[in-house]
Amino acid sequence: MTIRLTTDEFLPLEMHKVRIVQKLNLPPVEERRKNMEEAGYNTFLLQNRDVFLDMLTDSGVNAMSDKQQAAMFIADDAYAGSETFNRLKASLVDVFHKDLYLPAHQGRACENIIASTYCKPGQFTPMNYHFTTTKAHIELNGSKVVELIDERGIEVTSDLPFKGNMDIEKLNDFIEEKGADKIAFVRMEAGTNLIGGQPFSLQNLHDVADICQKKGIKLVLDASLLQDNLHFIKTREKKYKNASIREITAEISSLCDIIYFSARKLGFAKGGGILTNSRKMFNEMRELVTLYEGFLTYGGMSVREMEAIAVGLQETMDEQFVEQGPVFIQYMVDEFVKRGIPVVTPAGGLGVHIDAMQFLDHLPREQYRSGSLAAALYIAGGIRGMERGTMSEDRDEEGNEVLSNMELLRLAVPRRVYTLSQLKYAIDRVCWLYENRKLIGGLRFVEEPSTLRFFFGRLEATSDWPDQLVKKFREDFGDSL
Repeated sequence: MTIRLTTDEFLPLEMHKVRIVQKLNLPPVEERRKNMEEAGYNTFLLQNRDVFLDMLTDSGVNAMSDKQQAAMFIADDAYAGSETFNRLKASLVDVFHKDLYLPAHQGRACENIIASTYCKPGQFTPMNYHFTTTKAHIELNGSKVVELIDERGIEVTSDLPFKGNMDIEKLNDFIEEKGADKIAFVRMEAGTNLIGGQPFSLQNLHDVADICQKKGIKLVLDASLLQDNLHFIKTREKKYKNASIREITAEISSLCDIIYFSARKLGFAKGGGILTNSRKMFNEMRELVTLYEGFLTYGGMSVREMEAIAVGLQETMDEQFVEQGPVFIQYMVDEFVKRGIPVVTPAGGLGVHIDAMQFLDHLPREQYRSGSLAAALYIAGGIRGMERGTMSEDRDEEGNEVLSNMELLRLAVPRRVYTLSQLKYAIDRVCWLYENRKLIGGLRFVEEPSTLRFFFGRLEATSDWPDQLVKKFREDFGDSL
């Protein structure tokens, strides 16, 4: 919720109170510089004990509610016929109105099952925008990912409310050119992760679904970031201003043949699954669940987590819960814009996305601007963000760099975790870095995996710029951490 103060300032308001706390650690700047080097300048390889604000992701780190914690005590751990599974399925049916559910331990497991079932060599998979693991699973099975996002969606600064929309004309033309039989499925991502958590409109989904239905093509929805997309449809799409979150969810679900999700994001717990109303599709996929995940009543998940997901899904339908992420992200984006910090606008879901392309425009793109900025922010403030740029791409077949459309540093805002004072601290340290951005140098790989290199690749600084950053920090902040 956002409230208006007597000063006419608008302030995001936490609609919860803290009942359990976890101690944080802020190491001195010299120690942070050492930690960053030992982690190969890859924020994924930092130890959590060395991180003050963990804004790497909101996946699996959102805070559970008291009702979720309580539900975990009634878990039924029967291998088959579990009442926990029945409660989770009932919650999913209530929210999505799809009767068939295949459980999986997280979103990328769902991607593996769907891609293994439907993607074949020589096929294409059109989507509004790719996600890293989604693309890997699809292309490992021989299909080629084709991004058909509206070109305005990759403009960093914009007032376009739905930058995640698919270009309907491009989709129609592509299907006509290749033939419907060459399309594995069409995928829409609710809250396009890699371009700033930007939403699609419900009208756009209607248009995509209409084409798929006419051509006999399956429409698959990645609903992992659905809660943010729901908020934006309600607040930005005039037609749905008076619709409830439940009504919007039901309409979205009715347009899609298959919905999959990571409950590490949607549901505030750890798990996931695939939903459909098609018995044929259910049967085509279910054997892979038992092969890769586990029996059909748990799918690799802990039953305690399943109970938490069942409650978390219902909480997602609460408008005060669903807006908590977006209003705090909006606050941070507004503060950055006031201070001239280049960020993705309008504010999206998931987190704040700083435009490293402009922030570090003095660096060659081959030196990984987003990765360098992520490393610099940890050194400056103990804040762990995530590189979402060229490092997150893999090289092409000839070994050449594939330059990303955007170079972003994502500062995720886990739900119900950080206070406003902590977010203000993050804003302050980013602003200090911007004032001293010319000190930040580049990175180069010293250990480079061929696939998903951003997860566990190791890099080194191209100069002594980390030492220069520490020196400037001490000049400006003295003995302060």
